[in-house]
Amino acid sequence: HVQLVESGGDSVQAGGSLRLACTMSGYTWRSDCMAWFRQAPGKDREAVASIIEGIDSKHYADSVAGRFSISQDNTKDTTYLDMNNLKPEDSAMYYCAAGGIDYRLPTACNGVNWGQGTQVTVS
Repeated sequence: HVQLVESGGDSVQAGGSLRLACTMSGYTWRSDCMAWFRQAPGKDREAVASIIEGIDSKHYADSVAGRFSISQDNTKDTTYLDMNNLKPEDSAMYYCAAGGIDYRLPTACNGVNWGQGTQVTVS
């Protein structure tokens, strides 16, 4: 079965940068898209960024556009989220997801398979 493992979360000061990584294994077919979501305590889960496989189309939430960048390695097994100019409101548990395309959604990718999350804290 598909496994997603996130890494790279840390505690940083405002204005700092982090790179999150999500490594996917155990798949027998590739998902249509990969996405990052986040959830802060007491808040709803928020879609952050996604990348549509094959066409390399990228989508970002308004709150992170221009500061975050999603990318993949050459094998497409690892998806990255580069986060720059971090703000305290970016503090959350960040989750990687593999899913299907749905252009009705903010970042056009719904989550079907999920990782366990990696914590980002910005102070």
